[in-house]
Amino acid sequence: MEELPLDQVRTLLAVVDEGTFDAAAAVLHVTPSAVSQRVKALEQRTGRVLLMRTKPVRATESGEVVVRFARQLARLERDARVELGLAAEQGPERVPVAVNADSLATWFLTALTRVPREPPVCFELHREDEAHTTALLREGQVMAAVTSSPHPVAGCTVRLLGLARYLAVATPEFATRHLTGSLAEDLAEAPTVVFDRRDELQDAFVRSLTRGRSGAGRIRHMVPASDGFRDAVVAGLGWGLVPEPQAVPLLRAGRLVELAPGRPLDVPLYWQQWKLDSPALSSVAEAVAAVAAEALLPRGGRAAPGLPGLA
Repeated sequence: MEELPLDQVRTLLAVVDEGTFDAAAAVLHVTPSAVSQRVKALEQRTGRVLLMRTKPVRATESGEVVVRFARQLARLERDARVELGLAAEQGPERVPVAVNADSLATWFLTALTRVPREPPVCFELHREDEAHTTALLREGQVMAAVTSSPHPVAGCTVRLLGLARYLAVATPEFATRHLTGSLAEDLAEAPTVVFDRRDELQDAFVRSLTRGRSGAGRIRHMVPASDGFRDAVVAGLGWGLVPEPQAVPLLRAGRLVELAPGRPLDVPLYWQQWKLDSPALSSVAEAVAAVAAEALLPRGGRAAPGLPGLA
């Protein structure tokens, strides 16, 4: 296969970003027919279907590869313009990052405050479950992601940030009412709070207690926000796995009790990013790694502060 014509690559990216051929044509200042011809020519050149002609259009798996290449190419072009002193009119750098809700609510924003202010950077955060943030990387929607996957997306590097510790907690009243016998059996029946339909943390915790025989109960209250999740547990709607930084103050105040002292659930978090020599991306990565080293557990864990009995 010969080289990929840059005008065709940029046109495919515009179609994916704008959602329709007509909208892409308006952005590129060409006709919709020209956009269609460029996309078809690129598909013929690659020998693959790159777009699903839906509304809005969606990139196929092969199309995602080209879209990711187009975004990386645009980033390299911008960085080159900056080094040549030609980017003054372009405004601040835009760095899109995918991050899970719990990290966003506990430590991630602190990392962003440590990114150097010069040159200026605009952060575009995409909130997604840590088990699914790599999909945004694969699609080329973000340059980096906090993820639970140690397997790098094609064209990306990966490094371990640390372990996010979760504690199984409930209100004292909830525990008295629902947890009267075997903890494993009771949690398999008791109401629970989950983030959304893809949240499997509570199931994983119960399976660790039941040796895989069962997951969490069928009564599930879905609360798709980190602070809202914590508040739902505090309100007594169900038990749940709450990030340690959010749980500890409530445990000390007696508003929550730990259901399984000594059995936290530690979730490894990784940083994946494009393999690009981008100063803006590098500065974000270093700030994230530094704050993660302070906020997360190292591999192997440590005792939770002020809570005897935790591993």
